Amino acid sequence: MGNLSRKKKKNKKEKQKEKTKNNLIDLQMDQENEKIQKTIKIITLGTGESGKSTFLKQLSILYSTGFEESSRELYASTIQKNLIHYIKILLRAAHSLGIKMQEENIRLSRSFFAFDDLTTQSLQAIIQLWSDPGLKEAYERRSEFQLPDMSKYFLDDAERIGKSDYLPTDQDILNCRIPTTGVNELNIVVDDLPWVVVDVGGQRSERRKWIHHFDGVTLVVYVVALSEYDQRLFEDQTVNRMLESLDLFAKTINNECFENKNCVVLFNKDDIFRKKIKEIPLKTCFPNFTGENDYQSTCKFIQEKFDKIGRNKKRVIFYHFTCATDTESMRAVFDVVSSTILQNQLNVGGYL
Repeated sequence: MGNLSRKKKKNKKEKQKEKTKNNLIDLQMDQENEKIQKTIKIITLGTGESGKSTFLKQLSILYSTGFEESSRELYASTIQKNLIHYIKILLRAAHSLGIKMQEENIRLSRSFFAFDDLTTQSLQAIIQLWSDPGLKEAYERRSEFQLPDMSKYFLDDAERIGKSDYLPTDQDILNCRIPTTGVNELNIVVDDLPWVVVDVGGQRSERRKWIHHFDGVTLVVYVVALSEYDQRLFEDQTVNRMLESLDLFAKTINNECFENKNCVVLFNKDDIFRKKIKEIPLKTCFPNFTGENDYQSTCKFIQEKFDKIGRNKKRVIFYHFTCATDTESMRAVFDVVSSTILQNQLNVGGYL
């Protein structure tokens, strides 16, 4: 009898202990769920080279730790190799477009293709070749072939970049493009609220992965390369980049996951567009455009194109014309995003 009584007491204590443990687990799960519900999840979408990853980099500079020295060293290697890559692209383009170069640089160009790494010799060749008016002309005609817009930024500063102790500045990293494959996430805190910003690859081969990251999105940020209205898609030379961006916007923003989600459309590369629109008419992309080919008229027309596709009664779309590599410009965009759109999202969701 005595042993049976002690067993019952023991079982009772074990049950109480187990109950307490389960209660703690339930409490932790409730706290975790509450944290998840209060987390602002932002997904950045857009075509390749639109500037989505630059958006993420700017958030890291403004709200996180920025770039560690180890990251800068990795970027340094990429940027230095890109100098060689850009010159090779320009040399091929100059040849195929029939652009004349100075005789001494024609001879230099024949040996340049043997270079794979940045050395003292290849650096001097880059500086000399880039000074050739023929390569500058090829750069101005870059809409006829594939060359990143930021190539001029780096080639103009090749001497600094070519130094043995070169370490990229924040601006160098913002201008450096490394195609996004898979998914990059950045966790930051803005106005005492946790944000998770998801950046997915914009190339066609990467887009099939997007759907896996649509759940729980608070806000959609869609990035458009405004200056690419006269350029062709890397994956398909028959497709205009701006028209591809419009088509992709229609397919994603009207997905059922986003039908009641507010959206920010960032018209990026505004600085390049301002210069380009003076020389190349918007009709290059939109033959039905009948307005004046000035900055204000063309921007209004492009915005209306996107607005017609994306607006509905359940969401509001905010538009910003900006340059993603300009930290102060992006700071102003983030201030507007956090103080207006996100505030509205939190109120609607009952988070505040």
